[in-house]
Amino acid sequence: MTDLKTKYLGLELKNPLIASSSTLSKELSNIKKMEDAGIAGVVLYSLFEEEITHESLALNYFLSRGTESFAEALTYFPDLSDYNTGPDKYLSLISQAKESVQIPVIASLNGISSSGWIEYAKLIEQAGADALELNLYYVSADQDITGDELEKAYVQLVEDIRKEIGIPIAVKLSPFFSSFTNICSELVGAGANGLVLFNRFYQPDLNIEDMRVEPTLKLSTSSDLLLPLRWTAILHKKVSADLALTSGVHSGEDIVKALMAGASVVMSASELVENGIGRAKSMLQEFSNWMDTHEYESADNLRGVLSQRSITQSAAFERANYMKALTLFDNRF
Repeated sequence: MTDLKTKYLGLELKNPLIASSSTLSKELSNIKKMEDAGIAGVVLYSLFEEEITHESLALNYFLSRGTESFAEALTYFPDLSDYNTGPDKYLSLISQAKESVQIPVIASLNGISSSGWIEYAKLIEQAGADALELNLYYVSADQDITGDELEKAYVQLVEDIRKEIGIPIAVKLSPFFSSFTNICSELVGAGANGLVLFNRFYQPDLNIEDMRVEPTLKLSTSSDLLLPLRWTAILHKKVSADLALTSGVHSGEDIVKALMAGASVVMSASELVENGIGRAKSMLQEFSNWMDTHEYESADNLRGVLSQRSITQSAAFERANYMKALTLFDNRF
């Protein structure tokens, strides 16, 4: 029988499938269902920096900088109780989950500054979380903040928290960096044990009748797998950190591709939201069947076989691939 076990952030997992951060994990009953469906670990929904700073009355420098002159900007944020249940209840959920399930429970903090985060990172560790995922979701709309400043803030955040907690740290990133490999290397150097590729930016829409900006949420599809797949393949064994591929994982085949690229684990949420938590069981069966059919004895044997360092055409993941892809249309006209 194929051995599906893997390691992520030093944690022993029964298979590579982890439930990524989503509102599904707000309910303890859903976390139990995830374990029953075979999911190997769960990343809890994110505790937002705005909640922490709101409770401590500390202003986040990057989020508040420049907004004083635009009163409407200060009123855009929703009532935070509409999304989460507050920092104290978040810590309580961690404790309850650890008492109720055997799978690893990974907490998630969403923001970019150290203000308030360090104390809550400590409390999250004390509550029993097996690891902490730092979700660096920030849209830099201030022309006075340079890319270098922002990247240094990211690295400093990881360094500050690494000094204060002993549990593993993963950093969830967007792909929007001028030199993505470099920032990954910097974050690992600052103390990140894992990198999660990628965060999805949810784009607002414009309501032209009511003249207002509206939030939108579109679930991912398997086509969204391509970008994290590419960067996972490039980063495999190039940085000394575990790689988690997220966004676009909807089937056993997607799990196979992610491991072939070099991922330690895959994370899925949209598939579970759309088709139910029980869908994880069939995804894992599809994955296991493929492994058996292709005579792979373990997940470790599969990992990285199509990463950039493992194939002869390493340029396939770089600029040459772009040029080759365009020639696919040469005979269409």
